[in-house]
Amino acid sequence: MKIGVIAIQGAVSEHVDALKRALKERGISAEVVAVKHKGVIPECSGIVIPGGESTTLCRLLAREGIAEEIKDAAGRGVPILGTCAGLIVLAKEGDEQVEKTSQELLGIMDTRVNRNAFGRQRDSFEAELEVEILDSPFTGVFIRAPGIVSCGPGVRVLSRLDDLIIAAEQGNVLALAFHPELTEDLRIHQYFLDKILKNV
Repeated sequence: MKIGVIAIQGAVSEHVDALKRALKERGISAEVVAVKHKGVIPECSGIVIPGGESTTLCRLLAREGIAEEIKDAAGRGVPILGTCAGLIVLAKEGDEQVEKTSQELLGIMDTRVNRNAFGRQRDSFEAELEVEILDSPFTGVFIRAPGIVSCGPGVRVLSRLDDLIIAAEQGNVLALAFHPELTEDLRIHQYFLDKILKNV
């Protein structure tokens, strides 16, 4: 089993580490790979699109040919986790900032996003979140975070903050406005592993 973490822009080592720790907790043998080029995604049983700068991320994904591979994987039911900028990249529709910068969103998730939903008011903060898939609160780390302003009927809302959707799921795709990899709490990564194991 191979899990790919998109590594063309943004911080990825924390996601790689969190996934390795989550796998070790379960005693599961799997390879966690940093994806920088085309050709790796088709071999992956799970894909993580981490935080970073979404405009750059979208441009590089398209240029490297990875965007089409991710879309194809999504169509085959491969589980995908997008965090912070990853939530934007997965969306079908963005706000005027996204349109202004001509971001090529993947359009995998039936969501409309606000790129700087939390960024301007408060650059970074933590909040205790009620997340539907977890049985107790999760500490969300928000760094100039986006938010989902609306979603289609096939999207399951998992958590809200300040009237914005900050965690959502659509079939095999999980999108978070916060950074679970920056905490010691592995429950969201474990939930993602569950999705992968059911699909392998």
